[in-house]
Amino acid sequence: MMVFRKNRMWGKHPLRDAYDVVIVGAGVHGLSTAYYLGQMGISNVAVLDKGYLGGGASARSTAIIRSNYLTAEAIPFFRESHKLYQGLASELSFNLLFDEMGRLDIGHSESSVYWLRLRAEFNQLLGVDSRIIGPAEIKKLAPQIDLREGKTLPIMAALYHPPAGVVRHDAVVWGLARGADRAGVEIHPFTEVTGITRRNGRVTGVETPAGRVSAGMVVSATAGWTSTVTAMAGLDVPIVTFPLQACVTEPVKPFVHITISSADLHVYVYQTDRGELVIGGPVDPYSTYSQRSTLDMLQELAASTLELLPALRDIKIMRQWAGLCDMTPDYAPIMGQVDGLDGFILNCGWGTWGFKAAPASGRTTAELIATGRTPDLIRPFALSRFDDNALVNERAAAIAAAIH
Repeated sequence: MMVFRKNRMWGKHPLRDAYDVVIVGAGVHGLSTAYYLGQMGISNVAVLDKGYLGGGASARSTAIIRSNYLTAEAIPFFRESHKLYQGLASELSFNLLFDEMGRLDIGHSESSVYWLRLRAEFNQLLGVDSRIIGPAEIKKLAPQIDLREGKTLPIMAALYHPPAGVVRHDAVVWGLARGADRAGVEIHPFTEVTGITRRNGRVTGVETPAGRVSAGMVVSATAGWTSTVTAMAGLDVPIVTFPLQACVTEPVKPFVHITISSADLHVYVYQTDRGELVIGGPVDPYSTYSQRSTLDMLQELAASTLELLPALRDIKIMRQWAGLCDMTPDYAPIMGQVDGLDGFILNCGWGTWGFKAAPASGRTTAELIATGRTPDLIRPFALSRFDDNALVNERAAAIAAAIH
C-alpha cells in the first residue's frame, strides 16, 4: 500500500511580483544561501529553478566532503565548510547520512608525492588534519588495494585525510529546502529564469514565463548554466563548462572503508553503506552542455579502478551519469558582488568541488546580502581577481578530475 506524507517537506506558493532576494538555482548552493538568509531573519526570498530541487549538479554529484586543499585561500574556506557539515544534520534535524570515512590521495611518482607533501604541510599549518603515509599504512587502511610493486605507477605514498567523508546528496538538498521553507523562504521549482532586468547599472529582478519579478538582490547560484544566466545580465565571465561523468556498481559486501583517489590514474572510488562502489574521474576533454554519459569514459573509469582494486574485475556496473562543471582558469570559484553591476551576486565556478562547499558558500553569501560587506573568507574569490591578476590556482580542487 502506498503511503503519502500528510505534511509536505516544503510549501507550495504562487509566485509573487516582488521579493527582497531572488536566488537563481535550487541546488545545494542556492538552497544553502536561502537557508542561512532565513536564519539571519531575511525571509522575503524566492528560490527559482527551471527543474526540480537539486536536479542539476547536486543530483549528479558524488558528494565527497574534504578540506585538504592546496592554497591559503581555499584551505580555510573548506575547513569552515567541513566544520559546518559536521553539525548540519543536527542543525536541520534531518539525517544527512554523513560518513567521515577518511580519504587517501595516492602518489605514484616522486613528483606527485612532492605535491602531496606540500599539501600536507599547508593543511597542517592551517589546521586541517592531513599527513603523508607510506605503503604499509595504506595497505592497512585499504587491504584490497594493489600497491603495484614492480608495475607502472607503483603506490609510493598517500596524503591521508582522516576527517574526509561522503554525504547523501539528496538528503542535503531536502534538509536545506525544509529548513529554508520553515524560515519563510519560498521555493519555486519548474520556474525558469528567462531574463534579468537592469536599470542604470543595477540588476532589478528577473523574468520568468509567469511574468517579471522584481528583487532588491539577485543571486546566480547555478552550476553548468552560469554563462547562460550571467549573459542575461550582460556579464561575460571566464567560465567554460565541461561534463563530468561517474558510475556506480551493483552492491557487494562492504570492503572499501575509505575514499581512494589517484591523480595519475584520473580516478577516485568509495563504497556506500549499501555496498555500491561509486567511481568518478576526469572531466570530459571537450566543452559541451551535453549530460549524456559515454562508453569511452565508462571504459576509462573501469580500467583505472581495476589498476587500484583488481578484486572488482567481476563486479557489474549498475548505472552511469554525467553532470556539468563550470571551470574557471584558476580552478577556483567566483563569489561575491559584481563590480559595476549592483544588486547582482555570483556563487558559481565551482568546477568539481561544489558540493563540499555548499554550507560555507551559502552562509557567506547570506552574510554578504545581510550586511553589505564581503566576508574575508570569500574575498579572494571575487570576479575582479581576473582583472587584478590575483588568480588562486587551486589545482587540488580537481586533482583526480583534471582535463587531459
